[in-house]
Amino acid sequence: MEKRKLRINGHSHLLPYPEEIPQFMKDKGIFWVDKDRKFMLQKDWNRPITDSSFFLDEKLAWMERFKIDHAVVLNLSQLYGNGLRVEEMKQALRFQNDFNAKIQHENPSKFTCGFVVHPGFVRGACWEIERCVEELGMQLLCLPTHYMDTIGTWRCIFDEENEPIFELANKYNLAVEIHPYDGEKFIKLENTSWRFHLIWMLAQCADAYHFLTLNGYQDKYPNMRTCFAHGGQLAQINLGRRIQGFDGRPDLFEGKHHPRKAVGHKNIFFDTLVHDTGSLQLLIKNQTSKQVIMGLDDPYPLGEMESAKQSSYPGKILDLAMDRQIITEEERDAMWEDNVIQWLYGDDEVGKKKFLDRILG
Repeated sequence: MEKRKLRINGHSHLLPYPEEIPQFMKDKGIFWVDKDRKFMLQKDWNRPITDSSFFLDEKLAWMERFKIDHAVVLNLSQLYGNGLRVEEMKQALRFQNDFNAKIQHENPSKFTCGFVVHPGFVRGACWEIERCVEELGMQLLCLPTHYMDTIGTWRCIFDEENEPIFELANKYNLAVEIHPYDGEKFIKLENTSWRFHLIWMLAQCADAYHFLTLNGYQDKYPNMRTCFAHGGQLAQINLGRRIQGFDGRPDLFEGKHHPRKAVGHKNIFFDTLVHDTGSLQLLIKNQTSKQVIMGLDDPYPLGEMESAKQSSYPGKILDLAMDRQIITEEERDAMWEDNVIQWLYGDDEVGKKKFLDRILG
């Protein structure tokens, strides 16, 4: 009998129910959800909760409706901890990591969850990686594209100061997710017309990809597999400019690795969340279909959600790509299953088997 192809969503998010969020998070203005579940809030910030599947029970029902077997749950971008005092940051991130661990442990067939650290405090970040891997059994490290260091300077995640983090990721055979946020805190433009989500987030991903590849971390840390959110969309269209810049001004790149060396690399992945088949085609042409994983970014409105206005549903972009002969049925199925598993586990065949056993029972 032919094995059923799984549908694994490699980019998902989950909110705690309001009563699950500790009181100190609200008291300090760090993060909370109102009791009516209409808004997520921080001090001087709020955002509407646009779909009931932000929450666990509703998420499970949503997954059932759209025949999604398993979801990779990332940390909430609001909990990167930038700009918080050290103790508040540690408590907030620990809450997020413990919450995600609990979701994974109580729903092993449905969720694989990530954990987050703050790179501005490298030693503490390494301790938290050890705790999350060794005590909580988590295998996915979530990192922001950019973070604020201890003196208030914004840095790219792939700064060489963070190599101890990548050494641990390599030691533990971790999957790594790179996700953008907080652009409005260091890009000096008025936050209007959703520009930071629609444009600058994609530029943040391209910037992080720039430095990952210049530093050659995909080869230096062979057991660390990095996935860029939102298809690393601007990194795809920007590739030729980076190559020309490297070739044309070698004086600016002494000791760095040529951008071409990273293209299609087996340790660099991108999700499908690029919103149109033209962008998806460029992504696949650049990186090959093997480096692309299904990512719905649910339940955010910029995710691949059901929408009458956009005649959209989860999985639409891959179905369209098949209709337009951009990908084959085998490539589509691999993006839903094999490629996600390869990102999560790499060459760990025992880990892959345990993962499949978790899902299939």
